Amino acid sequence: VQLQASGGGLVQAGGSLRLSCAASGSIFNIMGWYRQAPEKQRELVATITSGTNALYADSVKGRFKISRDSAMTTVYLHMNSLKSEDTGVYYCYVLSIYGHPSWGQGTQVTVSS
Repeated sequence: VQLQASGGGLVQAGGSLRLSCAASGSIFNIMGWYRQAPEKQRELVATITSGTNALYADSVKGRFKISRDSAMTTVYLHMNSLKSEDTGVYYCYVLSIYGHPSWGQGTQVTVSS
């Protein structure tokens, strides 16, 4: 499985970013994003299923939106009203139909206050 994430960067508080992750090498039924802030554990941000059911962390509900293409090969994370506490490394995540999880290399998101 290959995952290629992009779209991270530096943004001011209140701003927006869009992350993208292209996935290949298997068939996936769940795609999503996790993040890890400095000195904190990795946490779920959002996931989306092949049936387009989306799950969000409480901390991002109403601000972030996850979407995917119809082929389930690319997942997006639209992040609005960003806060300093959203700063961290964002990891693309996929779960194949065979039950195998995979993680991307991570993309840095920094929100300045």
